[in-house]
Amino acid sequence: MPLTPEQLQELKRALTKRREALETEAHADAAKAREDVFSQTAGPVADSGDEATADLISDVENAELSRDLQELREINAALARMAGGAYGTCIDCGSEIELERLRRQPAAQRCFNCQSVFEKTFLQPGKPTL
Repeated sequence: MPLTPEQLQELKRALTKRREALETEAHADAAKAREDVFSQTAGPVADSGDEATADLISDVENAELSRDLQELREINAALARMAGGAYGTCIDCGSEIELERLRRQPAAQRCFNCQSVFEKTFLQPGKPTL
């Protein structure tokens, strides 16, 4: 059963609200990253432990910003699909994405079954590079 106009509005509100929150967070994180100075994080007398901690903090902050930007891209793509009339249709099998899935993950591109296959096929845990 296709999504009703009321359901589409509900999901659009959820996407827009999340996008606004992510944009605010991303701007704050980017501003913080510009202001952070290595010497402030590592301390005035840096040793290898201080440097490692400062690097770790920086890496975590960058990973958080990257994750937020990826989610923003997914939300913008969902809003574009909504505007184009393709929202709620699985990009793999063409079936309708379940309403409960969309309520929990409004930017979802795939139905539950196709998402499960996608994750098993393409999303592998990171492997050490050293």
